[in-house]
Order: sequence, then structure tokens, then C-alpha cells
Amino acid sequence: MCGICGYYSFKQKISSQNILAMNFAIKHRGPDDEGFWLSDGTLSENFSGKDSTEKVKEKFPVLEENFSTIALGFRRLSIVDLSENGHQPMNSDDEKITITFNGEIYNFRSIKAELELLNYQFKSHSDTEVILRSYEEWGTAMFEKLDGMFAICIVDLSQQKIILGRDRVGLKPLFYTQNENGFFWASEIKALLKNQFVKSEINWNGVYTNFLFQTTLAPETCFKDIYSLEPASLLTLNLKDNSVQKEKFWQFPSKINSKDSEETAVKKIAELLSESISEQLYADVPVTSMMSGGIDSTLITSKAKPLQNDINAFTISYQFSEDEVKNATLVAENLKIKHQIKNVTDQEVLENLKENIQHFEEPYSSLEVLMNAAEYAKELGFKVVLSGNGADELFAGYSHSLKLKKWLLLKNFNFIRNFIFTKDTFSEKVKNYFSQDSMFDFFRQSQVGMKSSEAEMIFKPEIFKSIDKDFKKFHLSESKNYKGYFEYDMKYSLSSHHVFRDDLSAMKYGVEFRYPFLSNALIDYVSTLPENFRYSGIQNKPLLRKVAEQYLPKEVLKMPKRGFSFPLSHFIKNEEKVQSFIKENLESLKKRNFFDPEIIDLWLKNQHEIYDSVKIWQLVTFELWYQKYF
Repeated sequence: MCGICGYYSFKQKISSQNILAMNFAIKHRGPDDEGFWLSDGTLSENFSGKDSTEKVKEKFPVLEENFSTIALGFRRLSIVDLSENGHQPMNSDDEKITITFNGEIYNFRSIKAELELLNYQFKSHSDTEVILRSYEEWGTAMFEKLDGMFAICIVDLSQQKIILGRDRVGLKPLFYTQNENGFFWASEIKALLKNQFVKSEINWNGVYTNFLFQTTLAPETCFKDIYSLEPASLLTLNLKDNSVQKEKFWQFPSKINSKDSEETAVKKIAELLSESISEQLYADVPVTSMMSGGIDSTLITSKAKPLQNDINAFTISYQFSEDEVKNATLVAENLKIKHQIKNVTDQEVLENLKENIQHFEEPYSSLEVLMNAAEYAKELGFKVVLSGNGADELFAGYSHSLKLKKWLLLKNFNFIRNFIFTKDTFSEKVKNYFSQDSMFDFFRQSQVGMKSSEAEMIFKPEIFKSIDKDFKKFHLSESKNYKGYFEYDMKYSLSSHHVFRDDLSAMKYGVEFRYPFLSNALIDYVSTLPENFRYSGIQNKPLLRKVAEQYLPKEVLKMPKRGFSFPLSHFIKNEEKVQSFIKENLESLKKRNFFDPEIIDLWLKNQHEIYDSVKIWQLVTFELWYQKYF
């Protein structure tokens, strides 16, 4: 788990102050070591940095002022092979291929064994070297073999190519931009903005999707001309003509598995989950499990216990989370494992509020618990945390999915919206409901962001006119069943939203979250099962519940689905400090002439439902985002 950045200058050699500044901007991602690599496209040299280990500094000179056309930067969080042998950027023996890599490859030992049979020899025990050797043997076909989370940059001088790759479901972020001066990439946008040739401009299309979906839909970001490399994608930059080619190296399996019974599927999922947990427990540093008290995280902890007897867990406690803490404690007692509970007070939530919000690189619609979780894990001495994230998307866990069958029926009556002329709140809700023409629209309604009509109200007319409101480019297969909803959940709810927040939250404190539910084998298997196994329309996660019945107390199975976040509406209504914070930032926002000040005041005044607080918080976090990055 680390941070990577780099650039290729189209016109001239540029100062290494660029790569130094970019790498420093993501220092939090890798406090254990740093490294650099510069090249003119033919000759190359490795450098250490001021934060490199002493052994690395003995091997490579510390990078000062230098000039190059290509530069790579790397920050290391040491998890596997803690020695200097795992240092990056890492070169091939002939120094024609160089790699920087952020993430973990869980099956690297089996791939290594395969390569050893092909007479490859290894100098380290790191997964980075396995990726490098895999590329030497199989080229970009090796990406299909990798099971894990990754953002990879490979500079291949022999082929005159730079290759960027991102894991199947986008667990590790990777952003890039291109202009007349060059091509630039990094693990976080804040690093890109430190390059002298990358300018910060608002992408209103990205802001619009952010307001509607609680996140910006990949490949868009809220920054003009800065893009997120999409999950399961490769981007190849040809250094001969500066052309860029993108391709997918994996798609969801399309063939339905009709031979396995539901009973067989339950057994198979339990086995695959154990295999995934076993692989993800592998680390040269201590590993813990984060239990929120729901089915997903407690199941992982329960199945981890036989695999690692001394596994322990922690839970974050906050207002209104009593039931979750109670269930997590019950599971820990049944397993006889050490269980730490961190009570996060309202004061602690508010302490670094502005800084935490601005660490995210786009507006946001809630208060993030995961930063507190990552900070606590670090305090306990853990670098690696097992997370239950991904189960909701993989197993139909969100309550909104239960409304799918009803919507598929009622969408036949969408013509009703043309006969609604009244403007009261109820009429607007009805009209909004009967405006869901596609599966994409249905998914959008589930994200609890602004409604389209509300977004139109809040933007100044001249800005709203400039926004591309045609979302067809974001549409996926549009299957008229659960499969269609599943695709949107996996790409936009998981990749663009949840794990993106996870990554920024965890890496702020130099902590790695791992996701046992999101192994290649589990995703491939579950996504091919018949719909009636995976989705009932009556109960969320029906298949996973059958697996969990064998491991968890009934109290955990009965607990209703709740989101893992601080109670935003409570803070807005009851905390004077938050109210002052909101008013101060909204007053500042109103002066910017982006949004209608009268609508802002109206929304702030009418805080009746929990949903009303989301709209206000989106505007507040927009203002904080704008302050930080512009």
C-alpha cells in the first residue's frame, strides 16, 4: 500500500522540483520510504529522497535539482517484505522496464511459483517484483492474473510505452490528465495539482453528477480535464507519437451458472470467503478486523478466527450506534478474541472537521467514520485492517434494491408525470418517481443526493446551461432485472464512492484496508449465480445471510441495515458549532455567484427530514473543496 505519481513531458525536459512536490503531496500514503526515477527516454537513473531509509540513501543519490522528460515518484507503506528489497521504483535487470505500484497482490506467491518454473529468479519477497517479472513474461496479459487491489505504472523504454493499470473493481485510485505540455498521473489529485503544468479548474459536469450521486461518476472528476482511470482498465501512452489507448482487461462474467443448487452455492461462497480471508491475512505487519456490528464485518472476523487464532478486532462507537457495538461485542465474546471499542465523542468528530472534509478531493454528503477508524487502528499499532466493504454491492445489501421489482412494474406508468402540474412537495416527489425511465435513473434515486430538479434550482442558470445532462455515456448494459442494478452498484456505488472514500480515509493515517468479499474468485462466482439466489426483493443479502447463519448469533442477523457514518442530521440540528460552521461557509459560498443564494437560504431554513441535511452538507463541502483546491 503506497502512493505513486509521475509525468511525461511532451516538449522539453522539466525540473525535478515537479516530481518532488507531487510526491510530497502524498507523503501520508507512505511514511516508511520514498524513491524517484528520472529518464530522458533512453538513459535513466534512480534517486532516493529526504524521507528514504538510510540503506536506500546509501544505494541511490538524494534527488535535488535535475531535469528529465519522464519522472516517477513513490511513497512506501511497508506491508510485505519490509526490507529495502521492496523499494520502488523497481527496475528490470536490463533497466529497460521500471514499475511503481500501489496496493496488494494477494496471489503473488502462486504467480511467483509459476514464474520460477519458467526460470525467473527473484531478489526480494515482494509482490512488486512479481508484477515486474510477470510483465516481462506475459506483457499486459499479466493484469488478468492479478488478484488484489492495485494502481500500477510501468515504463517500458524498450517498447517506448508507459502503461497505467487499475484493479478489477477500482479498489486503488489512479488519476491522470493530459495537455499540450505532457501526460501526468498520481494516486491522488492533490499530487497532480503540484505539477507546474497542471491547472485547477472546475468541471461543472463532475460537480453535477457529484450532487446527484453523492460522488463523481468515473471517469469524470470535479476537476476539468482530470480523469479517474476506470476499474479493470489499462491506459497505454505511446512515447513515439504521444497517442493514448485505453482498453478493458476484465468484464463481469456473462454466462449464468445453472448447475449449482442454492445449497451448493452457500457452501462454495463460504469456502471462497475463507480462501480470500486467508490470503488477505498475509502480511509482515499485524492485521486486525474492523467490526461495525453488521453481518459483513462480523462474518469476516468469525471466519478469520480459525485461520489466525490471535486475530483481534475493534469497533468505533458513536451516537446512535449502540446496537452495532452490542452485536460486535457479542461476536467478540463468542469468538473469545480481544476486542477494542473506541468511543468517538461529538467533540472529536468536530475537532478536525474542515481538514478532514478537505482531504477528500470532491464535495461529500456525510460525515466520514472511517477516518476515525483508520486513526484508531494506527494508535493500536495496526497497518492492515480487514473490512466488510463490498458485501452490500456483491450480495444486494442496500435497502433501495428491495424496491426494484415495484419500480420495474410502475415504470410502465411513467406517462403520469406529464399530467402533474402542481408544484407542492408531494407532487414533485410523485413526478420525480415517475421520471425514472432507465435502470440508471433508478440507481440514481437510490443514492440520496440532490434530485435533478433540485440541482437545476440551485445552480445559477448560466452554469446549469453549460452542464452536459445527457447521462447515456454512464449507462451500462441496462438489463431489465437485478443484473442491471448490480452493475451500477459495483461500478458507481462501490468503485467511485465507497472504496474511494475508504482509500483516502485510511491512507491519511498510513493504514491499509483490505476487502475479503472482493476477491476475483468470489466476484466471478457470485455474479454468475441465478438471480433468484442473489436477490429476493423481500430481504437484503438473502444468499449471504444463509452463509452467515452458520457463524453468527441470531441477534446480528436480525439487525436492520444501517449505514456506517456519523448522524449528520443530528449534528446539524443540535450542535451550535456545526450550525455556525455551516452558516459561515454558506455565506462565503453565496458570494461566489455559482449557486442561487435564495435557494441556499430556503434549504437551510427547511431542515425537516434527514434528507434535507444532505443537500446542505453537499453545498458546505463544495465550499470547503473550492477553498482548498482553488
